Amino acid sequence: MQERKRKILRAVTDDYIQTAEPVGSRTIARKYNLGVSPATIRNEMADLEEGGYLRQPHTSAGRIPSDKGYRYYVDSLMDVPDVPPDERVQIQREIYQPQRELGDVIQRAIRLLTMLTNYTSLAVMPGVRQGAVRHIQILPMDETHVLVLLVTEPGFVQHCIVEVSNPLTPSKTEHLSSVLNDHLRGRALGDLDRHLLSQLGEDLNDLRLFEQAVELLHTAMQEQTEEAVYLDGAVRILNQPEFRDVERAKLLMEALEERGRILSMLTAAAYDHEVTITIGEENVYAGMKDCSMVTATYGIGGQTIGLVGVLGPTRMEYARAVSVVEFVADNLSEMLTKMSRRWSRGR
Repeated sequence: MQERKRKILRAVTDDYIQTAEPVGSRTIARKYNLGVSPATIRNEMADLEEGGYLRQPHTSAGRIPSDKGYRYYVDSLMDVPDVPPDERVQIQREIYQPQRELGDVIQRAIRLLTMLTNYTSLAVMPGVRQGAVRHIQILPMDETHVLVLLVTEPGFVQHCIVEVSNPLTPSKTEHLSSVLNDHLRGRALGDLDRHLLSQLGEDLNDLRLFEQAVELLHTAMQEQTEEAVYLDGAVRILNQPEFRDVERAKLLMEALEERGRILSMLTAAAYDHEVTITIGEENVYAGMKDCSMVTATYGIGGQTIGLVGVLGPTRMEYARAVSVVEFVADNLSEMLTKMSRRWSRGR
């Protein structure tokens, strides 16, 4: 694209993001000092429209970016600023607060994203299969129920109550906990295979107890195996002018209620890249065709385990969103990695 067209496309996009009003050639000439006349700008805007980068809404004389225009903007024209120092301090203070539940950390992170961007925030947290086991303990609740307490790397606690087919005495649950720790410590529950189960059976030396161990592990994984989707500030996006239309807002809210769809959309879009921007029609679900997402992955020691991001209108402040989302994800990764290393040294 020629440099003058690039400057005009950037000016139109920046102005529309800020005002939510279609942008005319006179506005560009007056506000952006491009050194050319409104007539020249008008001709260039017509060319950009013909190329699919701009579009004319209704009968307005102004233009707004198309999805193709936004894509060119974020890929080739956008400058991502640093997060301001006061916000950096705020983000780090919240993320580095002592936590025992990974879900609490993630919820803190997305509340921050909502507050700092004024968009709907979302996150994916890994299922229990993915975390290496640090400690597992089975505690009897009554004759037919036990509490399975699972501590996964880097030290987060998950638990569930499981119904057992045969009563487990305190001595049996203690023995079972000891054997399970010997075999599972440092492994992910998703790594369970026939060989490991065979070793477990030999060490337990009790067929009924072995069957109950398998039952407990299977139920615990079923309870918490799925990746969890977190949302915060779902109504924030409805404050945007684009969603004053009731039908459009209804479609979006219905889409946000489908957590399974959101999960598949997020994991497809973002797990191959540290930061992903998904714009308008690139979203696979109809209710989100007027939205854009900015997501970033987080992990432990370079291994991706989840993602955080924001959802807003296609008229999103992309540079601001990328800056904040990436900083939050980087600090989540740093915090989790430090916790993991401390645990590894202390084992």
